[in-house]
Amino acid sequence: MRFLITLSYDGSNYKGYQKQPGMITIQEQIEKALTKINALKKTNFVSSGRTDKGVHAKMQCGHVDLDIDITEYKLKRAMNSNLPNDIHVIKTKRVPESFHARYHVMEKTYEYYINTSEYNPIERNYVFQYNYKLNIDKMKKGIKYLLGEHDFRSFVTENKEKENCIRTISKATVEKEKNGIIKFTFTGNGFLRYQIRNMVGILIQVGEEKKQPEYVKTFLNKKDRSQGGKTAPPQGLYLADIKYKKEL
Repeated sequence: MRFLITLSYDGSNYKGYQKQPGMITIQEQIEKALTKINALKKTNFVSSGRTDKGVHAKMQCGHVDLDIDITEYKLKRAMNSNLPNDIHVIKTKRVPESFHARYHVMEKTYEYYINTSEYNPIERNYVFQYNYKLNIDKMKKGIKYLLGEHDFRSFVTENKEKENCIRTISKATVEKEKNGIIKFTFTGNGFLRYQIRNMVGILIQVGEEKKQPEYVKTFLNKKDRSQGGKTAPPQGLYLADIKYKKEL
C-alpha cells in the first residue's frame, strides 16, 4: 500500500533533510520510524524535495510503500509515537501506486522571515536576526522582477551550467508583519537548491539601498552566480505549502 504522508518539522537540530552517512537528518528519522512500523523491513521515504541544514517545514510531503495492512489513522498515530518531538505527521492518505511525491508536485510555497528590530535570542533559529531597518517599498519593487518564467541560474550557488534552471514563479511578495518582522513569500512550480535564500539575499541588498530595485532584473539576466550576490542564512526559511492534483 502506498501512502502520502504530510508532516512538519523543526530543522534546527538536523544536518538537513537528506540522508547522509554519519549525520542525523530528517529523512533518517522518518525512515527509522517507518521501518519499525513496517515489521522491521527497511523502508524508504520519497519526499517532495529536500531542505537544507537549519531550514524548517510547515508542510513537507512524501510517499511510502508499506507491506502491512494499516489504516490512515493508525499509521499517523504510529509514526508520531516513533518520531522525535520536532517532527510531526499532520495527516496520512492512501494513494494510487502510480502517485509520486516529487514528480507530481504542481507548486510549492516557501516563506522567509527577517527580524529588523531588536535581536531576539529565542527566535534566532526561526527568524533571520538581521536587526537593521530595510526599505520595504524598494524590496516590493525589486521582487516583482522575479515573477514569471525565467532562467534562475544567477540564484543557484552550485555549478548549474548543464542543468535546466528554468522555473516559473507565480507569486512573489514581501510584507511587514508585527514587531519588525518582514515576510517573503514565493510560490512556483519548483525551486533550485539555495534559490530562495539567494533571491532573498539580493532583495536585502535592495532593502539596504545598496542596489536599486532594477538591479534584481539585471542580476537575473546575467545567468551567472559568480557575478556576486549574498546568500541569506537558513534560519528563517520554511517550506510552507505543497500542492498536488486536486483528485488526490
